[in-house]
Amino acid sequence: MAEKKCPCENEQDSSDDSLDEKCIFCRIVKGYDPYTEILAEDEEIVCFKDINPGAPHHYLVIPKQHIHSCLSLQADDIGLVRRMADMGRDVLKARDVTDLEDISLGFHVPPYITVPHLHLHVLAPSSKIFRWSEEKFTRSWYLTEEKLLHKLKKLNDWKCTCMLPCHM
Repeated sequence: MAEKKCPCENEQDSSDDSLDEKCIFCRIVKGYDPYTEILAEDEEIVCFKDINPGAPHHYLVIPKQHIHSCLSLQADDIGLVRRMADMGRDVLKARDVTDLEDISLGFHVPPYITVPHLHLHVLAPSSKIFRWSEEKFTRSWYLTEEKLLHKLKKLNDWKCTCMLPCHM
């Protein structure tokens, strides 16, 4: 059986396997930003506070590898997304957030990203997201962890390498 091809294959978001010296998140990963406190870290990902919080607890979990955005992810990145979400939950627990049902974990979709490096927003409590930032974390350009995982699983079925809506 022939492999299904996505008609928009050439339009997919780009990813770069190396660190980008101009990328602030790559600089944070390398320890070049003295103002950022790393809250959690492993061999693949790091977590730190968002400098412009949208909720009482607002953290970012990023991969150490420079990945442009959630549109750069493929089906084999499901584990990475899960590990990022697990780290976000662990940081919330360490910060005494006890109601893990009242959280928001999600990714913005380009062009609605301010830093072109994959980052998971971890917000708690989601019922107390600051009014000025409500739209940022409730619109269609904000993919929750669950929605992104669902899309990545569909990609595996389609054998497609993009996250664009041509087949979603």
